[in-house]
Amino acid sequence: MEAGKLRLYSMRFCPYAQRSRLVLSHKKIPHETINVDLKEKPAWFVERNPLGLVPVLEQDDKIIYESLITCDYLDEVYPNNKLNSEDPYRRARDRIILEQNAKVVTEYYKLLRCGADDKDILESYRSKVEPLEKALKERGNFFGGNNVCMVDYMIWPWFERLPVTASMSETGVDILPDDKFPNINSWIKRMLELEPVKETMFDAESHLEFYKSYAMGKPNYNYGLKE
Repeated sequence: MEAGKLRLYSMRFCPYAQRSRLVLSHKKIPHETINVDLKEKPAWFVERNPLGLVPVLEQDDKIIYESLITCDYLDEVYPNNKLNSEDPYRRARDRIILEQNAKVVTEYYKLLRCGADDKDILESYRSKVEPLEKALKERGNFFGGNNVCMVDYMIWPWFERLPVTASMSETGVDILPDDKFPNINSWIKRMLELEPVKETMFDAESHLEFYKSYAMGKPNYNYGLKE
């Protein structure tokens, strides 16, 4: 490694790694990315993170992992374009939203496995999104008000992937109808206009093809790459 250079160990389709990539892009932090085969993890990667998960940040002899931790670290070490609030109360309220989003993520994967046509799972997913809808109504265009904050980037990856579950529906169900989730839907449109989102996202087809390969036990980590 080049001395002093920041390196991100990632996986192209991992939503947790995308969190770090979003923050790196938002702050325009120079770095290099190493994508890891998580099915057959190299020994050198497990040495860096015994959990065998991405993202991992490495710079000289410093190594940290876990998506929220890496993002908070980047926000502190690179203070330009600050994402976390300086106000302790606001940071605490932001953490509450992230805790609520953890439940959304759990329901998202149930939706992905069982399908949006399962009414019970769909309603359960919607019920977990409702606190986020309410928070946006109170905060404005983004969870940071008029500007994005850490919360926006931390919850975005699973909303980016939501069209995958919609495409798998046989009934064409609207997962988050606009009459019930107007603020979330407007927020999704605004997020799609942000450069960090454009730089790190994949379209629904790519996410779907990767998920299919993953579900078959043969994840195609290189899907979409040109030889």
